[in-house]
Amino acid sequence: MDREKIVGIAVIFMFLLLGLGVLNIEVIQSRQYRELSNKNCLRLIPQVGARGIIFDSEGDIIVDNKLSYDVMLLPQNTKQPTQVLNSVSGILGASPDNLKKAFNEGFIAPSVPITIAKNIDIKKAIALEELKLDLPGIIIQPRPQRRYPYGKLASHVLGYVNEIDRWRLTKLEDYGYKTKDIVGFGGVEEKYDYYLRQEEGGLSVEVDHQGRFMRVLGFKPPRNGKDMQLTLNIKIQKIVEDMLRDRKGCVVLMDPFSGEIVAMASSPDFNPAVFVDKASSSILDLFNDSRSPLINRAISATYPAGSVFKVIVAAAALETGKINLHTTFLCQGGTLVGNKEFACWNKHGEQDLTAAITHSCNVFFYKTGLMVGPQSIHDYAVKFGLSKPTSIDLPYEAAGLISSPLWQKIHKFRNWFPGDTANFSIGQGDVLVSPLQMARVYAVFANKGYLVKPYVVKAIESKDISADQREIEKVPLKNSTIDYIRQGLRNVVSNTGGTGNVLSTLPVSVAGKTGTAQAPNGQPHAWFAGFFPYKNPRFVICVFLERGGPGYLSCVLAKEIIQEMSVQGLI
Repeated sequence: MDREKIVGIAVIFMFLLLGLGVLNIEVIQSRQYRELSNKNCLRLIPQVGARGIIFDSEGDIIVDNKLSYDVMLLPQNTKQPTQVLNSVSGILGASPDNLKKAFNEGFIAPSVPITIAKNIDIKKAIALEELKLDLPGIIIQPRPQRRYPYGKLASHVLGYVNEIDRWRLTKLEDYGYKTKDIVGFGGVEEKYDYYLRQEEGGLSVEVDHQGRFMRVLGFKPPRNGKDMQLTLNIKIQKIVEDMLRDRKGCVVLMDPFSGEIVAMASSPDFNPAVFVDKASSSILDLFNDSRSPLINRAISATYPAGSVFKVIVAAAALETGKINLHTTFLCQGGTLVGNKEFACWNKHGEQDLTAAITHSCNVFFYKTGLMVGPQSIHDYAVKFGLSKPTSIDLPYEAAGLISSPLWQKIHKFRNWFPGDTANFSIGQGDVLVSPLQMARVYAVFANKGYLVKPYVVKAIESKDISADQREIEKVPLKNSTIDYIRQGLRNVVSNTGGTGNVLSTLPVSVAGKTGTAQAPNGQPHAWFAGFFPYKNPRFVICVFLERGGPGYLSCVLAKEIIQEMSVQGLI
């Protein structure tokens, strides 16, 4: 075969292959390539909505949004992006190299704007707008950003917002969350993120084969998040936080009949705006702070209860018939349990239950607890809602711990002894409670027998959800038990020898119980839990000072809070 025939056959074969390729593209795979072509000529430019606004119980705004401004460059509208970036850098006070890096890293197509600077102030935004004719391709994009008019106020109840992390993304991806989304962390921002978060909209545009804009195909407007009203009274919240400032601890004020949280403060606190401003050094300081300012001590931390636990022992003793209104024990400053002396903080003499609550007599409760027994004390503590979360609508609530002989056998591999019961009877040993749990316990005596579920969200998008939030259950206590303990709690304040007598000078009648809870390696924790006004309670209060010393100091703080509430006409 000569050379011309070989070349001819080769040419025919090549054209045959080319024809088959065209047939494959134009006929066999035409649908697939048509779809790819259509997708290639479409671009989606996102439009951002605003997160829902948060109000207090009186309708005052406590979290809203401010307009932030991002600077974007549309590549197809400028032939000399480097020159434009150099000009913009002077106005923004940014390095031209950083702007060029942002431009190069963000480039997708000529029709897709590239963000070169975020969160510029209004003055710079106006300056750029005035020079837009000289800066082809520059776009000033308004973007809603979280704003906290009261700064740190109620930070633990509110939480903060930040870019979604990998852990949350893996859990929420199926619900429409995606990388770079701004979501809530802690507080109602996290618990109610689904309601508060906005829905992104966008422009659908057609571009040519070079990626240049041709026409708008459609527009989906962004949707703002749902507004929310809390049960917090921001005026009372401010009083509480002002009084608590610079101390380590927390304060809870709650409606004893509904469970609405009127105020909840934890100290030290933090400023949620730090996470909006992206001040990396300040954020790092928060996470590295040994005082743990991001922890809500009212719900997420647990502590030994100390003497505020004694009302549960009293209720168990009266309900089981181990003591009655006339039972007395002699306090000579201590009592022998087994071969060990258990001390009282004073010599109180002959004490009945009312006097023992009034004077916080340990000896009375040592002996009462030994008569009742640890299992009954445990069971009544559980009836008062301890050893389990209160189910408040905030994340990261701790359950606490109420020990029992079985628990100790399983977890500590040792038997329960009378000395354990003595400790248990005054809220020491393996007894861990949160301040919110103790507020809930004392609400039972304020409302005369009902355990309420605390909550902080009152309405969503103007729809009152209070009825759905409320869960109230009867605690199996006789009226006489409640009345007798209530009187003891009132005497704590009204009697000159009562441990909370410092509260007696207030213009409103207060009932409650002090507690000094021993803690290892340092000062004890200071407690006060009670309610006011005594006859017609409107508020339950729990004041806790971590390593704060004797319970008297919590009483002093409670007095300052109640006094200021009275001055401002909030009681």
